[in-house]
Parts: sequence; C-alpha cells; structure tokens
Amino acid sequence: MKKKAPPIPAEQFDSVRQQIISLLREGDHSARDLSVKVRIPEKEIYKHLDHIRKSVGHLKLHLTIYPAACHKCGYVFDKREKLNKPGKCPICRSEQIDSPRFAIKKWGY
Repeated sequence: MKKKAPPIPAEQFDSVRQQIISLLREGDHSARDLSVKVRIPEKEIYKHLDHIRKSVGHLKLHLTIYPAACHKCGYVFDKREKLNKPGKCPICRSEQIDSPRFAIKKWGY
C-alpha cells in the first residue's frame, strides 16, 4: 500500500472580530470604514462592536467611543448608549450627523 501524503492544512485567517479588533488598535474608525475593510454589512459591525466592548476587558483594553456630533449645530451625542449613528439632532433636527468613531485603547490612556 502506498502512503498518502499528509494533508496540507488550510490557511487560517483571522475571524471577523479579530480583524475589527486589529483595525481598532491601529486607530479610530467609523462603522462604515470597518464594514468596507472587513467586507461585511454595517449593521453587522455594530453587533460585533457591542460584543467587542464587553470582551476586550480581559486583555486590559477598552473600546473607546468618540461620539456622533451634529454637523450643523455641533451638538455632541455623548450620553448615547447605542453604538449606531443617530437619525436626527434633538436640537436643530438636522440629519447631517457625523458618525461615531471607535478605537481600542489600553486602560489608563
């Protein structure tokens, strides 16, 4: 009998969350930027970001959120718990909202 050649292992790529984490450790990005780079819909990015926010603590890291701001009047959505972009400004009712940006930083920085 002939011996079979050992199988060549499939190339391992980072999971989607690992890709997002590595991008966020490099600098801040909007959900739109991340969706383009990771090639998944923007809606899914928010689900991953919510999970990442909870899970990076054991690495002594935290998800830093630079809040959305109204482009017209400058109102900053700093008390917003949701990660996605708001629809309208509560002050001027403008829909021109700058998207929130996200980054991963070490605790204490």
